[in-house]
Amino acid sequence: MSRKVRRVPVSLDSKGITQLSDSEIALILRGADDLIGTGGRNLLSRILKGSRIKRLLELGLDQSPVFGALGDLSLELITARIDWLIINDYLAIEYDYRLPMLTYTHKGWEIERKTYTAEMLMKLDQQISRGDSLESFEWLNEINRQVIMGLLDAIEASANSKYLPALKSWSSIAVRKVRQRIEKVILFISDHDGGSLFDRD
Repeated sequence: MSRKVRRVPVSLDSKGITQLSDSEIALILRGADDLIGTGGRNLLSRILKGSRIKRLLELGLDQSPVFGALGDLSLELITARIDWLIINDYLAIEYDYRLPMLTYTHKGWEIERKTYTAEMLMKLDQQISRGDSLESFEWLNEINRQVIMGLLDAIEASANSKYLPALKSWSSIAVRKVRQRIEKVILFISDHDGGSLFDRD
């Protein structure tokens, strides 16, 4: 007969916070991205604080784009904001055996998806501006599928021909469903640009 797992209890306390700004909600959700299913409230609070504890550095979490973004607040007040997000259904707690881990709710993921998509578009723009080699765009295959589709929607909406070489390179290594969407974006931009900067195969 197996022994009952004694889960580490979680006690939420938003310290009387009644509202957070949209930007602060998005910032905290962005910080949670590297911890989904693997880390909890305490580690997230330390990312946002900019703490340089050993475990955080070993996991490379100091590379988070929001590392130290709430550094002017105490850990207690940062954790209160995280708890507010949990109480208000942006984040949730799921247990991995006995340890409580953070996960996105549907509401929280919709915000994070848009934030991350904008971040990936900015990264792509920077690479294009630097004139990076086409091989350097392989990271596009490694991001979340919903983010990929959001990124392609944003590129299509821009109708900017600067994306065409990168899209062609990406199409050659993408999985079928993504490749089909990339090809539609290529055709859309080419039609709006007259096809002057891209040869359709």
